[in-house]
Amino acid sequence: MKKILAILFVLFTITDAYAVLKEKDLSKTLNVLRTELTEQHTKLHSQSDLRKEEARNIINQLKETISKSNQNALMLYSQNSNYVFDLTYACHEATEQYQSFQKQQLPFKAYLEESDVEIAKYDSLINSLKTMRPEMLDDRAKTDRSVCLTLAINIENTLTENRAQVADYITFYEMAEQRLKNLNDYADKRYNDIQTSIFKNGGENYFTVIKNYDEKLSEAKEVIEDKYTPNKEKSDWDSSVILQLFLTIAFYILVAVILNQVVFKLLPKRFRTKEFLKKRSSVIMATTTVTFAAILGILHATLQQNFIIMASSLLIEYAWLLGVILISLLLRVSGKQIRSAFRIYAPLLFVGFMVIAFRIILIPRELVNLIFPPLLLLCTLWQWRMMRLHHQNIPQSDMFYTYISQAIFIVSLVCSWMGYTLMAVQILIWWIMQLTCILTITCVSQYLKLYGIRRGLDEKPITETWGYMLVYKVVLPIMGVLSVMLSIYWAADVFNLSDLCWQIFKKTFIDLENLQVSIIKLCMVINLFFVFAYISSTVLSLLKHHYQKQDPSTAASREVMGRNVIQVLVWGVWLMMSLSILHISVAWLIAISGGLSTGIGFASKDIIENIYYGATLMAGRIKVGDWIEVDGTMGKVTSISYTSTVVESLYGEVITFQNSQLFAKNYKNMTKNGGYILSVVPFGVAYGSNLKQVTELVENAVNNLHHEWMDPERPVKTVMSGMNDSSVDFKLFVWANVLKKSYVISDVLKCVYDTLNENGIEIPFPQRDITIKNISEIKA
Repeated sequence: MKKILAILFVLFTITDAYAVLKEKDLSKTLNVLRTELTEQHTKLHSQSDLRKEEARNIINQLKETISKSNQNALMLYSQNSNYVFDLTYACHEATEQYQSFQKQQLPFKAYLEESDVEIAKYDSLINSLKTMRPEMLDDRAKTDRSVCLTLAINIENTLTENRAQVADYITFYEMAEQRLKNLNDYADKRYNDIQTSIFKNGGENYFTVIKNYDEKLSEAKEVIEDKYTPNKEKSDWDSSVILQLFLTIAFYILVAVILNQVVFKLLPKRFRTKEFLKKRSSVIMATTTVTFAAILGILHATLQQNFIIMASSLLIEYAWLLGVILISLLLRVSGKQIRSAFRIYAPLLFVGFMVIAFRIILIPRELVNLIFPPLLLLCTLWQWRMMRLHHQNIPQSDMFYTYISQAIFIVSLVCSWMGYTLMAVQILIWWIMQLTCILTITCVSQYLKLYGIRRGLDEKPITETWGYMLVYKVVLPIMGVLSVMLSIYWAADVFNLSDLCWQIFKKTFIDLENLQVSIIKLCMVINLFFVFAYISSTVLSLLKHHYQKQDPSTAASREVMGRNVIQVLVWGVWLMMSLSILHISVAWLIAISGGLSTGIGFASKDIIENIYYGATLMAGRIKVGDWIEVDGTMGKVTSISYTSTVVESLYGEVITFQNSQLFAKNYKNMTKNGGYILSVVPFGVAYGSNLKQVTELVENAVNNLHHEWMDPERPVKTVMSGMNDSSVDFKLFVWANVLKKSYVISDVLKCVYDTLNENGIEIPFPQRDITIKNISEIKA
């Protein structure tokens, strides 16, 4: 129907009359207008047959919609309130038809408004042509005027007819819409009744049922006879159809088992490893489940019987649940553990199958209240026994899920025995679906980990791993968030309450003028967090890779500066998007920030200064790894942030400077100029030495050292610095490595000493002459 409506709308859409511009004279203008009106008239008439055919189709579709609504009305209004599954199915069909109809609405009213504009335009054109005086026109212009007038009148009449036809459609369309709306409103009321009975009112507790067991059993028999006795008139939902369905299911399960047995027998021997043989039964079960699901999918797509469509869709969901658990166990559990692992999940799988079976046969509420509580008690005890027997032979993660399953069983058991049987069903189905989602995500996550280890992705650059990280850091977390909503939605769908569930998701439970919060909005904000976290980490990794490739020596400091800028930008965008999603008014935030700005400004004065000076330092003054000297202390810069700089001194102390303090000090960057500093080595020779010879000998000897910690591009230089009491003083200028300065000076002094000694040049040192006289001589 949607396709037909779209085609019809295109056919009825008015194409504006071709505009004529100012020609050289009136005669030429009339001639051009005649040509264009002729084309428009021809186009409208060429579409008339197709338009009539599509009009008949849309009328038939609307009649079919009304007929289906009548069918849904009879089904909905005739339901027994105790038949919860039947009632929810009928309500779902009514609401789904209304929602589908709403999505296919065509803007008829907008078309009518456009039609009125076009008709008025042609009416004005006709009046203009009529008021032209013939005596003012030449013969050709008169003919063109007459033809244009005739064409314009015909086009206007056609448009008027189309408008009247669309007006008729509106009446018919609104009648169908109103009927569907009435059905939808009634279904919503019944949904509320069902919701109340499930979560609020409940029913008799099971202890009361036990006291009146004979009476309840008699009522159950009457209900069974009333609901499942075959009708004289064959119904698509007759008990015989349900029996045929289960026989068909049994047949196709047998077919799937046989097919998989044959396939495994034909497998080559190289695939039949010891581990495979240990898991053989579980592998066959998993593949059989997948095969059975595929067969159900074919039946669902090919058969048009309503009961089969409903039942097959539910069975496909259960097959997916069973298949995911089996495949997850095959991938994660060893051959020795596979049987134990399957057995601890067996009670939950059994309960899931029973609920799906109840849903398929549309079991009455009386039977659910009578059968489900004791059945749930047995499954709870079964789960507890399986945990005791197999807890030492399964992985810890599966044991954790089993503990949660046991807790869910207990909660559901308590609810069912208190009279809230349908709520117990909801809780169990929710956990089964949630567990399925968890195991699916776990399987994908573990496979990704193994894939990353095999490919060595931890050691590869971001340019090769960004896709892997996208799946691991974005897709999987988002799947985890959505799985919670999805499992709740599926659990609600068991009672055909998916529409009501969707309304709850969209309901704004915090509705203020400057804040609107719903489950969907929270989900969007959380998922955007994962997306922007990935964007931030990926961009930073790309920057780091680029800086390392460009200049490894400055990469660390540039990365610090880039990290802060990127994080501010990325998380700023996330914050603004989150505020928009939650409808938090930016004006409201501005008002609050304005009131706090003065106090914050005074309080953050020092912080702002540190940030400013930190950015200035990181811009190139110093970088991580530089050796600097501050207040006579030399150390290595280990980190620079927007607030402080950390320096590790030569003696091992770690000193933290506020950026504003460091910027104000007269610090020296010892490695900025290649890592070499000028060191002065003083020495002296005796008076009478050949000063030219001394200079040449010392310079040649030190330059020929080829010391690894001396700058090879800057030779040493000797200058005379003065004449002392006992020596002629020299200074030897040496460019030494900043970190090895002391070692360089030591080696140079040794070289100077050896050189002077070898060449007989005296090295003066302070001497004192002591004369000892006899005491007798002193007295004399």
